[in-house]
Amino acid sequence: MADLLWDDVKSFFDPDLMGSLPDVLVPDTSVEDWQTVLDLVGGSGWLCQYSEGETVFPVPRAEAVLSRPADAECAELRVWPTADVLAIFRFYSVEEIDFDVDLRELQGQERLDVLCGFLTVIGRRLGKPVVMYCEGGSPGHPVLGFDVESDQVDLLAKPPVK
Repeated sequence: MADLLWDDVKSFFDPDLMGSLPDVLVPDTSVEDWQTVLDLVGGSGWLCQYSEGETVFPVPRAEAVLSRPADAECAELRVWPTADVLAIFRFYSVEEIDFDVDLRELQGQERLDVLCGFLTVIGRRLGKPVVMYCEGGSPGHPVLGFDVESDQVDLLAKPPVK
């Protein structure tokens, strides 16, 4: 059974209401948590690409990428849990794992299930919540996320009405 039903949450996936690139994050993380995610991606079979600015490199150890100078080129890890769904991890801070998804790619129950599965795999591996906010939204107001206790993705806010 699906964690969430499309008809119940589709307004959270409307780019006009939520912004096209909602923020997804895992709070209260460490270098070890980042490394756990990098190991998960490497062992998952998901297609991925690490880059610094425009240059593509092999995926480094978390400690190396997170200790880069503040003025270094932006580092990002692009991960495709399926061919048509992309998550872009950005290494802004040790304290939270931050990534974006594109709502235009997440339309319908099948794609929602991909997102819920992706959040669940990350949350289970870390033993931490994985929450989604509207683009540029307040970290105090998540809309949905993986809950460690319930071991599923739950709705965390009332869906907006257009």
